[in-house]
Amino acid sequence: MRLDPSDHLPLYAQIEAVIAAGIADGTTAPGSRLPSEEELIERFAVSRTTVRATIQSLVRRGLVEIRRGKGTFVAERKITQELTELTGFVEDMEALGRRASARVLDQRIVPADAEVAARLDLAPGTPVVRIRRVRLADGMPLSFDETYLPQALGEKIMAEDLATDPIFSLLERKYETPLVEALYQLEAVLADEAAAEALGIGAGSPIFLIERTSYTEGHRPVDYEKLHYRGDQIRFVTRLARRGAAGR
Repeated sequence: MRLDPSDHLPLYAQIEAVIAAGIADGTTAPGSRLPSEEELIERFAVSRTTVRATIQSLVRRGLVEIRRGKGTFVAERKITQELTELTGFVEDMEALGRRASARVLDQRIVPADAEVAARLDLAPGTPVVRIRRVRLADGMPLSFDETYLPQALGEKIMAEDLATDPIFSLLERKYETPLVEALYQLEAVLADEAAAEALGIGAGSPIFLIERTSYTEGHRPVDYEKLHYRGDQIRFVTRLARRGAAGR
C-alpha cells in the first residue's frame, strides 16, 4: 500500500489512520497482534523511524500496547466499572461477565506506618498483616492490591487460600465481620516499580490508585487497601444527584 506524499498528514499519521480505522471497524480485533515493524515497513514503503512513530502514537491513544518480547497488540476494550456501592473485585468482575482470579505475591506481618496506622485507627508501629496480590480479569492482570488488616484478623485471613477466596467474603461469611461502608479516594498516578512489575506494564505508566478503608459495625476500620488499576484497561463511572434537586 502506497501512501500519498502530497497529503497534508505526515506519513506516520497516515499509517496510524489506516490502523486505527481497522481497529474501529473490527477488522483488527482486540487482543490481536499487529504486523511486525518489518512487515509494516514493507507494506507502506516507509522507514523504520516512521513506523515507530506510528506505533508510539497509537500507544499514546490507548489503541495498542507493546508487550515486551512478543510484539504490539490491539488493546482490549476497557472495562467499565460503576462506583455505586461497596463491592469486592470478584463481585465486580462477575457482574461484568468476567472471570476473576488472583495471584498472591506476598503476605506478612509488618509494623504499621503512619498512613496505615491512621487508616486502621492504630498506633504507628502496631503489627498489621499486609497482603499483596495481583487480581486478574479473564487471565489479564488488572489490579495490584495491597491489603492491610489488624493482626488478629489478618492472621486468620493469611491462613486461607487467597488465590480462590475473596477477602471480603471471608470477612463476612467466615469471620463474622460485616462490611458496612467504605471511604474511597481515587487519583491518577504513575506506576512505581512494584506496581509495574506486578501488572506487566512499564514503570511510569498511568494507573488509577484507589485507597479504600472499609468499616464494620460501630464505624470500626478493619480493612485498608491500596488498589492499583491499569489505566489502559478500566474506567470508573458513577452517578451523582444535584443537591436539592428532589425539592425543586
